[in-house]
Amino acid sequence: MKESLIEIFERDLNRLITEINLYRDEDNLWIIKEGISNSGGNLTLHLLGNLNHFIGGVLGHSGYVRYRDDEFALKNIPRADLVINIENCLLTVKNTIHKLTAEDFEKLFPIEVFGKPLTTGFMLLHLTTHLTYHLGQINYHRRLLLA
Repeated sequence: MKESLIEIFERDLNRLITEINLYRDEDNLWIIKEGISNSGGNLTLHLLGNLNHFIGGVLGHSGYVRYRDDEFALKNIPRADLVINIENCLLTVKNTIHKLTAEDFEKLFPIEVFGKPLTTGFMLLHLTTHLTYHLGQINYHRRLLLA
């Protein structure tokens, strides 16, 4: 389970870097077109906040403090800064998951999410699907702006 999770997070966070770098015009990262709610840049900030909070802060005790509203309010963060933050997030995710034992995956996640207790393993699986879901939205956003 541990190695599979690390592989998925590594694959998809690297895909996120690729997607961010594929925007032809860096300003397009922050455009919100009619019919969509969030820009690729804000979805990236949301993913970073989510992973740094739940994996880095809650599981890894990194001290990360999440400002969720900023994930959707901040604009015009340089692409290079986003990429550096994704790379740092990947290190946090890999290092934190690597330290978990088989027993840790069966323990309850330290905070309640979705109004019910979840195992750490379930929460980590959820976080992979959350990442993949928003990665698809970012890909769509980028391609929509090419049309």
